[in-house]
Amino acid sequence: MPSRSRPFVPDSETSSRLPRVWVLLGEGAGGNAQMIALAEALGWPYETRQLSWNVLNYLPNPLIGAHAFTLDRMADVLTPPWPDLVIAASRRSAPIARWIKKQSGGRTKLVHLLHTQMPLHHFDLVVTLAQFRVPDAPNVLRNTLPLNVIDPANKADSAERWRARLDVLPRPWIAVLVGGNSSSYTLDNATAARLGREADAAARAAGGSLLVTTSRRTPGAAADALADAIESPAEFYRWRSNDPDNPYGAFLALADRFIVTGDSASLPAEAAATGRPVRLFEWPADKPLRRPTGLAGRLYRGLIYSGWLKPRRDFAAFHAMLRRAGLVDAETTTAAPDDMATTVARIRALFAN
Repeated sequence: MPSRSRPFVPDSETSSRLPRVWVLLGEGAGGNAQMIALAEALGWPYETRQLSWNVLNYLPNPLIGAHAFTLDRMADVLTPPWPDLVIAASRRSAPIARWIKKQSGGRTKLVHLLHTQMPLHHFDLVVTLAQFRVPDAPNVLRNTLPLNVIDPANKADSAERWRARLDVLPRPWIAVLVGGNSSSYTLDNATAARLGREADAAARAAGGSLLVTTSRRTPGAAADALADAIESPAEFYRWRSNDPDNPYGAFLALADRFIVTGDSASLPAEAAATGRPVRLFEWPADKPLRRPTGLAGRLYRGLIYSGWLKPRRDFAAFHAMLRRAGLVDAETTTAAPDDMATTVARIRALFAN
């Protein structure tokens, strides 16, 4: 897969003075979207490199070190001139980013999103969220929300297509954004029915209606149980792959308030970013999280810092951060913090000297 360049590049004289950026794309759509959004916000010329991996990538990152032998032959070729900055995300890209820095003689700066599963001191900046449980360190930036946002133009276009269909429904419009099964949660029929009853009660109390959308992770039986529990006026959309008429962007643009399942970071983050009221719908995770204390806790944190242990994501910590910021379950709405501006400022500071 060929690399691609930033759509806008300054004139050659200006461009020659700006840091050159590589974005190492992986297989996760969410991580890729955050990296591209960050590269665009920096405003520096950037190119993407699509990575793919062979079976050696399953080795622990501390064993792999700063090497690229985990790359599959289908990965984009990584050759000089080496960039001034590499933006990467998650575990498998971390050894590749370190290898690029080694090839540049240590000149390349490394900014890593989400988690590294490799000793943190090898990276110039690690940009993460509460649920990843990355230990505190001077080079760790813990944001409130993910960096990716839905393109405003896409939301506006979707809203224009859906507005006439939704205008027949009484307001306020309460969007119900539904996730589903994940490595931490199972959305069973009873939980989905409870969500439906609570959303229905909210719509009846407000004299409004529901805009419900399921997702790729929503089990079909759970979607049925959710729909059966709703008696209020509603637009109920069942997720379909590659559907150009998916109303998710329209619901984000048009809803007056939101009820969002707490099984992911993206759903509550995108709802909170609208600045309208958001209520989290939570249910217990499949397994309780380990929270060692004392000497065991110090050892546990050390194993995480050095990359030998990847903790399960802590969505309770993420939800707590959203509540502290006043973004969910709040009496009054609060503007989302400008995490992108903070992140950009931290990266620019790396090149200040």
